[in-house]
Amino acid sequence: MQLSGYLQRFDKSQLQNITSGLGAPIVLLAIMGMVILPMPPFLLDVLFSFNIALSLVIILVAVLTQKPVDFGIFPLVLLIATVLRLALNVASTRVVLLYGHEGGDAAGKVIEAFGAVVIGGNYAVGVVVFAILLIINFKVVTAGAGRISEVSARFTLDAMPGKQMAIDADLNAGYIDQDQARARREEITAEADFYGSMDGASKFVKGDAVAGLFIMLINIVGGLFIGMIQHGLSFSNAIEVYTILTIGDGLVAQIPSLLLSVATAIIVTRENETQEMGKEIRSQLGNSQALYIASGVLFVMGIIPGMPHLAFIGFSVLIAGYAYWQGVAAKREAEKPKTPANIVKDDTVAPEIKELGWDDVQHVDTIGLEVGYRLIPLVDKSQGGELLTRIKGVRKKLSQELGFLIPPVHIRDNLDLEPNLYTIAMLGVTIGDAQISHDEELAINPGQVFGKLEGRATKDPAFGLDAVWIKPNKREHAQTLGYTVVDAATVVATHLSQLLTNNAYQLLGHEEAQQLLDMLAKQHPKLVEGLVPDILPLSTIVKVLQTLLFEGVPIRDMRTIVQTLSEYGPRSQDPDVLVSAVRIALKRLITQEITQGAKEIPVITLAPELEQMLHQSLQAGGEDGAGIEPGLADKLQKSLQQASQQQELEGEPAVLLTSGMLRPVLSRFLKYSVAGLHVLSYQEVPDDKQIKIVSSVGQ
Repeated sequence: MQLSGYLQRFDKSQLQNITSGLGAPIVLLAIMGMVILPMPPFLLDVLFSFNIALSLVIILVAVLTQKPVDFGIFPLVLLIATVLRLALNVASTRVVLLYGHEGGDAAGKVIEAFGAVVIGGNYAVGVVVFAILLIINFKVVTAGAGRISEVSARFTLDAMPGKQMAIDADLNAGYIDQDQARARREEITAEADFYGSMDGASKFVKGDAVAGLFIMLINIVGGLFIGMIQHGLSFSNAIEVYTILTIGDGLVAQIPSLLLSVATAIIVTRENETQEMGKEIRSQLGNSQALYIASGVLFVMGIIPGMPHLAFIGFSVLIAGYAYWQGVAAKREAEKPKTPANIVKDDTVAPEIKELGWDDVQHVDTIGLEVGYRLIPLVDKSQGGELLTRIKGVRKKLSQELGFLIPPVHIRDNLDLEPNLYTIAMLGVTIGDAQISHDEELAINPGQVFGKLEGRATKDPAFGLDAVWIKPNKREHAQTLGYTVVDAATVVATHLSQLLTNNAYQLLGHEEAQQLLDMLAKQHPKLVEGLVPDILPLSTIVKVLQTLLFEGVPIRDMRTIVQTLSEYGPRSQDPDVLVSAVRIALKRLITQEITQGAKEIPVITLAPELEQMLHQSLQAGGEDGAGIEPGLADKLQKSLQQASQQQELEGEPAVLLTSGMLRPVLSRFLKYSVAGLHVLSYQEVPDDKQIKIVSSVGQ
């Protein structure tokens, strides 16, 4: 009763806390004990059996693991197993030399079995078998695995900068969040650490093989010396007794060593793909044509007189049967009815004829994405498609940057499109399209690469950069050469993000503007009260917000925008005047978006004569720029384009600084002709920013 009461009161968590860190010290003490203290034969048998079992478990885990990196503890396990085996060698050597003269089982049943059964009690055969195992282990398996480890470690480290850049690009584009980026960085670091450790671990295996050879030689010489001098055995008797025991001891250690060497070779030769080794072999060696040819060759060899007919013809039949079964299974799989999961169901076909209604009129999607039938796997989650998740990330990022909610993207498949074509439409009008390959990846040339890639040359749909479509297995090679490699889903998402950014002003209407005002009214009710319609109609506010988005100004700071409109609204109802006032109020935000917080703003200016000429043209032709002479307009575009490209080459933003009257006209005039050019007025430069004139157009 007392014992049961004590057990009930006993806190198991305390025991776990006490014993949680004892594993490693116990293993180290055991290894030291094997080296220092004499061990009974029974304990040697147990430890040798444990060593063989451990080696079998390690090689099976190496075969069945899906990715090499998943077995990241392998270098540590390899080190522990190697040190354990070497300690066992020392312990068994002591027992063999001390008690070997007493008989075959003096060093334990395991050594006796390997010495008597495996090599038939013939020490000459044992020496040959041991030498063969040693050569296989040292010269074939270990040497090859060591070389592969060195190359893998070097290439993995060389590819790290490219992988890090790809993660940063995905993070900046909004395809992944901070947690996903952190997880991917940790995965890359773990991969580099793993292959670096494997490079060192292969040296353990190589040193272990060399140590096995020297231990055998030392044991045979030491056994002869001890048997003949100390125990008075004859030379033939001593060499027979001690050589058989030494060979048995060596085989007991060499077989686990060979297993670990093979496990090391398996780990370093595996591709870093999420797939079991057996599935990899079946998928890549199961080529029906190759199997039929091999079967035919074996059959021909089997019918040659003098050849072992049963063996060759038997294997020929087995290989041909497997190839036939594989073909039948593939045909059966192909004949299964496949119903592609379309994103939008086609409800136009009605079971019965009915009168037309407004439901039959197709509504125009705000944002639409149509894909060819070969691109359906990109948008089908059941087939591993990631495009829906990427598009959600794009919408979230743009909504945060621009300051209003980006509408959902309506995705559908279109059989009228080319199989690998997708189109992006806004308000029913196609604004972008591209041909892509869903089972390949796009290697983009960021401007400087260190080699040429084999593949289909193309252009990046989003930015027009030179790119190459490559197979996924060439991804690391391309990153090593300096290419930025993205998958097909990322290509579409980046293209969509770029188009939505450039056309964001079309996405904001009366409903969105009213929602922005309602959201602001929850925090600042007095600010919004009386704005619509007492001061300004809603349509004017919508026009102001659209113009700001058209000029690349985010509308996140609705408080400042509404406050400025409330102040200037009673004076003027002109949207251009109101936009200019709002831009001046948002000048710190605008310059921050352009210069990323730099103290100095590099600007392009117009020559005073040219500016005066443009003023006169505007006064004559109106504020929409219709009065600018065509030759002057063309010359102005070309000059500003050259200046903008020069700024881009120097890694600085292109900013045109002009008067407040000219700024709206030039902004609309240069929006599409000079990409990336920001037009600012003198009043929009904050007081704490310095101006650096880099060029003057018209001089």
